[in-house]
Amino acid sequence: MPKKVDHQERRTLIADALMRVAADQGLEAVSLRHVAAEAGVSAGMVQHYFRTKDEMMAFALSVVRERNQIRVTEALARLGVDPPPRLLLRTMIAALLPLDEGTRDDGRVALAFLAYTAVRPAAAPSLREGTRQLTGFIAGILPDRHDDDAAAAAGLLALMEGLGVYLLGGQYTAEQALGALDAHLDLLFA
Repeated sequence: MPKKVDHQERRTLIADALMRVAADQGLEAVSLRHVAAEAGVSAGMVQHYFRTKDEMMAFALSVVRERNQIRVTEALARLGVDPPPRLLLRTMIAALLPLDEGTRDDGRVALAFLAYTAVRPAAAPSLREGTRQLTGFIAGILPDRHDDDAAAAAGLLALMEGLGVYLLGGQYTAEQALGALDAHLDLLFA
């Protein structure tokens, strides 16, 4: 009887290897050969699941998104029912920031994918949709005092991305990043 193969498990194994290569060596080092070696599989197997580097990158980003969603959901669940909007936003953004070693690899992959899409716009549609949804969600939570909630939400997302870059680059500590986030939220919710 032929061995039953879990294709999602293999795709995830390959995506995890891709993320380790990207986090350790940068996106430039991501290739079928490097990812196959890191995963301990053949290059042919990698090609079976991902025809192109773009497909590998998109799947790796979906894995990062899933991990982020789990972190956010768990963090928000700890707040209980109907938390205040400011606390909800702070908790959500803090869960998305690479504040510890466990979240830095995901942050490096997400940052690498953003850089990748800057030179390959065809790989970016899923990012645009996710950004649109997140901006809309945040705009709906902000106090009605803002002339343009969408612009205020976009500014908060830009702050989050910038803090992520500074955390990954070592320019900010977790305490500095959370302090900057709190100061910005204080302005928005003043």
